[in-house]
Amino acid sequence: MPFIGPAEPGSMHVMSLNLRGPEDPPPYRWADRRPVVERLLRDERPTVLGTQEGKWHHIRDLAETLRPAYDWIGLGRSGGSKSEYTAIFYDFTRLDMIEYDHLWLSTVPKLIGSRTWGNIQHPRMLTWAAFRDRTSDREFAVVNTHFDHFSPLARLRSAHFVRRLTTRKLHRAGRPVLVTGDFNAAAPEARPYRVLTDDGLFRDAWTAAGERLSDDVRTWNGYADPVPGRRIDWILADRHWEIARVGVNTFTEGGRHPSDHWPVQALVSLR
Repeated sequence: MPFIGPAEPGSMHVMSLNLRGPEDPPPYRWADRRPVVERLLRDERPTVLGTQEGKWHHIRDLAETLRPAYDWIGLGRSGGSKSEYTAIFYDFTRLDMIEYDHLWLSTVPKLIGSRTWGNIQHPRMLTWAAFRDRTSDREFAVVNTHFDHFSPLARLRSAHFVRRLTTRKLHRAGRPVLVTGDFNAAAPEARPYRVLTDDGLFRDAWTAAGERLSDDVRTWNGYADPVPGRRIDWILADRHWEIARVGVNTFTEGGRHPSDHWPVQALVSLR
């Protein structure tokens, strides 16, 4: 039985999923996990899916799994198909994509692969896209990102970057905003979380939802059983959204995990 499943008109199902980019040994290789991810996505059919850590072969495989009703937007963080994507998949039978962009979390966000805030190991980026919902003819935007795992400064400045993008561009265009991502920072105490939520710019779907479908589960699982703990994967929504349901989906199949992160899912609607 689906955790949330396909959304009815008037609602949208949003999912954030870190796919685990590095190739782990068996039984955690992508070849081992791909059937579990396929079952998850075929059951859930999110309207919008924000992915993190996916490399080209992951993205290609997901596109095949979600065919023919989905399209996607993404770029490797080192340019072209190189390295990890913050790809957004969307149901194009429901949503028309209007515009999109890829930005690097740095002082030079248009420079491919740039890193200037202490994230010495990897460049970090976001992908954003604006959509029109065919069922309501209303527009909205989705920002999908993956903050640095090493540098607290990089995470903090990345949060301010997402905030500026929202207030100076997306809101000025009159678009409600959703944010999905792996933030490598624990809600609710982490400073990046507070930057984005303290003044009400965004609400955490976990705290704002009318119904929680799961316990407060640590979203990084390390391929282990679910345990209480740090939520480093979030779905954030501005004031234009109602959040009906939210949960951390601890789906496994045959003892295998889809990833070393659990997907976070929410059922939302525009006010």
